[in-house]
Amino acid sequence: MDALTQGANALFLLLGAVMVLAMHAGFAFLELGTVRKKNQVNALVKILVDFSVSTVVYFLVGYGVAYGTHFFVGAEALAAKSGFELVRFFFLLTFAAAIPAIISGGIAERAKFWPQLIATAVIVGFSTRCTRALPGTRRSASRTGLLR
Repeated sequence: MDALTQGANALFLLLGAVMVLAMHAGFAFLELGTVRKKNQVNALVKILVDFSVSTVVYFLVGYGVAYGTHFFVGAEALAAKSGFELVRFFFLLTFAAAIPAIISGGIAERAKFWPQLIATAVIVGFSTRCTRALPGTRRSASRTGLLR
């Protein structure tokens, strides 16, 4: 029964992560509606690069800062508990990447590309330390004193 529960939890989180990932398409289309026709391709590329930078920075910095762990371990450790930690990472990544996507839509055609990517890296890498851990985990931002 324990393996079934862990698998169901991982599936539930994965489905939630896919829904949040689909929101990024909505953010992209919303931003396309706010820019001039000549800048629509640039806006789509900017959204894709924002998500890519968010993924790399959250993998290297953000998740470790928020939860005090990293992914530089063996495959056996990552696949433990039906891969729940990997699914949890993907779930939290989609939310962390949503922050710069929303900001990007608000400053469409008003910001240069490289400064915005640097801001994306800073936002995703260091603002995630205030996020709360999922229920049932040992390390929570409020319990470790990061939220005051």
